[in-house]
Amino acid sequence: MRVSTEEQLKGYSVEGQMNDCIELARTNEVLEYVDDGYTGEILNRPALTKLLTDVEQGLIEKVICYDPDRLSRKLLNQLLITEKLEKNNVVLEFVQSDYKNDAEGQLYFQVRGAFSEFDKAKIKHNTMTGRYRKAQLGFVVKNGGLYGYDYDQQKKTYVINPDEAKVVQMIFHYFTNPESPFKGINGIAHHLTDIGVPTARGGKVWHRQVVRQMLMNESYTGTYFQNKYDTEGDYVKRQAGEDFERGRLRPREEWLETEIPRIIEEEQFAYAQALLKHARRRRASFNNHHYLLSGIVRCGRCGNTMTGRKTKSHGKDFYVYECRKNYAGAKNRGCGRTMSENKLNHHVWSMIVELLDDPKKVKKHKEHPQRVFRDDEIKHIEVQIKRAKLGRKRLLTLFSMSEDHDMNIEEVKEKMRELQQTETDLQTQLANFQTEVSAKETSSFNTLMLRDAIKYYLTSEATHLEIEERQKILQMIIEEVEVVNPDQINVQTF
Repeated sequence: MRVSTEEQLKGYSVEGQMNDCIELARTNEVLEYVDDGYTGEILNRPALTKLLTDVEQGLIEKVICYDPDRLSRKLLNQLLITEKLEKNNVVLEFVQSDYKNDAEGQLYFQVRGAFSEFDKAKIKHNTMTGRYRKAQLGFVVKNGGLYGYDYDQQKKTYVINPDEAKVVQMIFHYFTNPESPFKGINGIAHHLTDIGVPTARGGKVWHRQVVRQMLMNESYTGTYFQNKYDTEGDYVKRQAGEDFERGRLRPREEWLETEIPRIIEEEQFAYAQALLKHARRRRASFNNHHYLLSGIVRCGRCGNTMTGRKTKSHGKDFYVYECRKNYAGAKNRGCGRTMSENKLNHHVWSMIVELLDDPKKVKKHKEHPQRVFRDDEIKHIEVQIKRAKLGRKRLLTLFSMSEDHDMNIEEVKEKMRELQQTETDLQTQLANFQTEVSAKETSSFNTLMLRDAIKYYLTSEATHLEIEERQKILQMIIEEVEVVNPDQINVQTF
């Protein structure tokens, strides 16, 4: 016995089906096999497996089922089950239809099974199509349990949950604030646990991965994407105990953008993404000796990262940044170049101090050419690219289907070349616009980073900053330090 979700809604409960089966059996001495909540597309259902095992062991003489599609929604599976019953001389009866084990009965059974399978596929198609169309209209078609929001069932959208939204804002603030008392994502997770903030599921412990996922979730800026993941077949495979790839992304052009209330400003979100990209520096552990430029020094000769190391010089400890990896499995062991830590630290810090002390240089560094977002242009170009591709496809189809071949092949080739060139030009234009948008976004968090660095620097005693405080300032401004040679140091800022 099995009942699907759509039938539960119509009132076809398991209990009702079971009562009808017992009535047909005319006895209460029955064994019940119920797979409530399992899809009829699979054979690997607990109760069905137990039923077939009991059949093989000779414990069952007759099987009564409410309807053929209760056995399975797939014709092939129905035939496999009935074949197993016949081999063990078990009689099969249905409440909703007559079943005879003869040529006519088998034909009717197979036709009924085929229609059942078709009906299941049709229901699935209609459900998916309906959801997609609603999403196109701007509705949130499924409550994904997005932390910070409640789902308005009537309006089919997300509304802000004030208490949870404050937690989201707290997480972003502590992560992007250079004066945050909590070190990185792990520190924030510990803090939320310590002060008793409940998780999305009401739990007491916050895990760093949950905090990280929230920091990466663009939905908090008011842009919620639907139809983003390809989950087709996952439900069936999961119930069947089969492996499947989680989190498969659909092509970007298939995502549906839906507007929801904003919790985090776009600039702060972009700032957080930049910090996440370079999280290694932010969570770098401090050993007995603190390396000011830990995690951001790269060798300009071989491109490998350079790490801090202690050595001896004239009987005294001497610290260097070295391009060498000694751990097992290192793909690039480095070229062995070394650079005095004191010399490199002094060069980089002097450059930053010079920048922060000079208002004119700060102003010049902060200024970026004003650009406008080209969202409408990008969408228009993407449509034109699709049309060009579709045009070539239709042209090929039309030519291949032409029986008299009255179409001039040279004209077809020329038209194909024109469409191809059009698509190439549009792709180039699209890439340029996307680069421009990316530059605009980059300039937003560049300004935020520098602004916070200046604020932190000016409120501190610059000449007496501890190394941890200097690191905070450097992490907000410097992306990478490249050591070309001892006299040529390239500093790349955000």
